[in-house]
Amino acid sequence: MNSKKCIIFDMDGVLINSEPLHFDFESQLFKSLGITVSRELHETFVGTTAKTMWTIIKQTHTLPFTVSELIIKGQSDFLTYLENKNSLEPIQGITELLNRLEAAGFILALASSSPYKLINYILDKCNIDKYFPVRISGDDVTNGKPDPEIFLKASEITNIKPENCIVIEDSKNGVQAAKLAGMKCIGFFNPGSGNQDLGIADLILDSFYNLNSNLIQKLFSGEINSF
Repeated sequence: MNSKKCIIFDMDGVLINSEPLHFDFESQLFKSLGITVSRELHETFVGTTAKTMWTIIKQTHTLPFTVSELIIKGQSDFLTYLENKNSLEPIQGITELLNRLEAAGFILALASSSPYKLINYILDKCNIDKYFPVRISGDDVTNGKPDPEIFLKASEITNIKPENCIVIEDSKNGVQAAKLAGMKCIGFFNPGSGNQDLGIADLILDSFYNLNSNLIQKLFSGEINSF
């Protein structure tokens, strides 16, 4: 295994404040399908795959579409929805953080439940695609977060042991997945991601300006476990 350290980023709610866009779009989609999904239930889907979301919804709602059909419709319509937005910008401080981590020699990877088409579109629009030659999508896994599969796959692809990986996540599902993978986890508190319990994260912060390579090294070494 590689002796280097890896920082694994979630995308929605971490690299870009896109969760409010997902909430808005999906609420419109639910309405067009004639179903009602409570905000409380909707927030539990943050960090999961579209397959997980639609499978759960179909258990309590009668819909004339298969899960696969709903996934395809949702992904296609969401890209159109994003294209009609004036701009997509990274979360404040994220570009500077990526520069600092890259300069410090960390391996960077992205592990998002979103499909590749959406990942590539957002990274390109935000001009941060160059930082993530390693990308793992919800398309690559059988089980979405909170299952650790996506993070273990990132460990496998980068050839870096789980204990040498730190995950940055904004959702309860993502934090649980990281911890189940045997990785350290930084919980990013993003109000736009809804009511997310990040309590089991090793470190919780609300600004990337507060995060630097020295703090990350201390987290790896176990010198700190709160912030």
